Amino acid sequence: MFIGDLDKVVNLLLSLSGRLARVENALNNLDENTSAEERRTLVEKQKLLTQQHEDAKELKENLDRRERIVFDILANYLSEENLADYEHFVKMKSALIIEQRELEDKIKLGEEQLKCLTDSLQPERLK
Repeated sequence: MFIGDLDKVVNLLLSLSGRLARVENALNNLDENTSAEERRTLVEKQKLLTQQHEDAKELKENLDRRERIVFDILANYLSEENLADYEHFVKMKSALIIEQRELEDKIKLGEEQLKCLTDSLQPERLK
């Protein structure tokens, strides 16, 4: 259960961080022609995502406490080598989730760039 929760919480934090960054970038790139309504909507989204991100960080802190409890329980049943393997697995799980998300983002960006490039070349082929 702990490992499943770790997966969910790390993915939640990554998702909220990405969404919050996109909203903050949108806010920073607003120009003077942007309507007050659009600005207000973005500010409200930012506040909501900031609160959700804080809640997710609290979930992660609770999960970290659970991790220590699970580790202490397993220490009574596993050899030092197996316990070290478990500890390494838990650390690598989070790191690999983050790396997977980064790779997925890079693939998505590459696909978007490829589509834009293909679309920009289409009119030239018709000539």
